[in-house]
Amino acid sequence: MPGSLVDRFPQLDRGRLVRELVPPPRFDAERFTTYQPDPAEPSQAVAVKRLEGYAAGMGQRAGGRWFGRRRASNDDGRGIYLDGGFGVGKTHLLASLWHEAEGAKAFGTFVEYTNLVGALGFQPTVEALSGHQLVCIDEFELDDPGDTVLMATLLSRLAGAGVSLAATSNTLPDALGQGRFAAEDFLREIQALSARFEVLTVDGPDYRHRDTVDSPAPSSEDEVRAGVDREGGVLDHFVDVTRHLAQVHPSRYRALLDGVTAVGWTHVRPVTDQSVALRLVVLADRLYDADIPLYASGLPLDKLFSAEMLAGGYRKKYYRAISRLTALARHDQD
Repeated sequence: MPGSLVDRFPQLDRGRLVRELVPPPRFDAERFTTYQPDPAEPSQAVAVKRLEGYAAGMGQRAGGRWFGRRRASNDDGRGIYLDGGFGVGKTHLLASLWHEAEGAKAFGTFVEYTNLVGALGFQPTVEALSGHQLVCIDEFELDDPGDTVLMATLLSRLAGAGVSLAATSNTLPDALGQGRFAAEDFLREIQALSARFEVLTVDGPDYRHRDTVDSPAPSSEDEVRAGVDREGGVLDHFVDVTRHLAQVHPSRYRALLDGVTAVGWTHVRPVTDQSVALRLVVLADRLYDADIPLYASGLPLDKLFSAEMLAGGYRKKYYRAISRLTALARHDQD
């Protein structure tokens, strides 16, 4: 009989937050050689070549010291920033760079780094990461002024310690925060972030949906139950899940899914509250990281967020969540 997510209340393990700063399991075997650039999108091949050069240069710089300190992430002190739409392989490329790097290294989403600071404190986070050769930040987004100042300061401290930096985002670094808060009031911090990166644009269609356009049709409740009728399967009413997420800190969503092999949601309905929606985005990311199949009845997943939400400042987050959830729901349609 399936279990339930809402019965799970994982405890925070601070050491685990640092240990788990690695690429998602779906990228364990991915390397630059497994990335297949689209011939119709030359920017993809350009990005691969530049990242391979960056990785090689980073290895050479690892042994170099300036006044007893490792050299910065690039000859001009800048990191690499991959900008592009959903599903063009940015995370694949970032994970490939991580795998190529030697020595201590970290890989996490933007939210995971802010959660790390929340759990450890700012200075302990700096100390935990400043000895790394490389810090990779996936899905770089600024949702509030506090995050802007926090990440600008954190990256400044890491770069000053000689840590190489690499990031991905759906937004150019000088446009981070736009539509979410009064970005112009924090222009200095945003510009400081932008100046730390060399931008590589990766163009192309969403590979997760190259052969399909719409969300897969919702399953029946019987199909959902059958899909999760396995060891590690969980089954919940969608509303119960959204309510439970408010009781668990997002830093624990990865632990919330420990041992889960399939997720079933019944009675999926529109999400109208922004706080609920943003928590659901984080859960979608963790489900996708773990490559956990999703079975859902009710509303089609591409209708999960309202038109108003999809036109607002967090639209890129919501579209990413839709892209990832619908990919997980296509488990039996390949």
